[in-house]
Amino acid sequence: MPICQIISQEILGDLCQQADASSRLRSNLNLHPQLSDSIQRFCNALQPGTYVRPHRHFGASRWELFVILQGDVGILIFDDDGGLCERSIISAQGDNRIIEIPAQRWHCLYALSADSVVFEIKPGPYQESTDKDFAEWAPQEGGKSVAPFLHWYEHAQIGDPPPELI
Repeated sequence: MPICQIISQEILGDLCQQADASSRLRSNLNLHPQLSDSIQRFCNALQPGTYVRPHRHFGASRWELFVILQGDVGILIFDDDGGLCERSIISAQGDNRIIEIPAQRWHCLYALSADSVVFEIKPGPYQESTDKDFAEWAPQEGGKSVAPFLHWYEHAQIGDPPPELI
């Protein structure tokens, strides 16, 4: 059994296939052995059409770092009312490859190309009930307002408010 964890292109390909087959159009592979680890690190494969509900992480030390491994991912930063503050793209073939989201900032990400994979690092431990504070101005996963929200993700300009929930 190897001492070090190595993530090969084959493993990333399998992860992308899992994301493609998932109803959520995303799948992750944890590198940390336990959810109680103080640093959470994982690969997250995203397919176009996946919906990551805007959220924030509470606490002064609850930052989040994304490193693009393949594909292209859009990242949006919002104000407390859901207005778009910042739009960034990280791309495995582009100039921007890493982005760190400060603690307590509303944010989301979305896949711009098929088989996009980001490596995420954030402080742990992971506790599902307290990991994310989801934005009330954004639809829940599976809601009927998700499609217009995804369209807004791709086209909103800085300062635009979120679409009205249906």
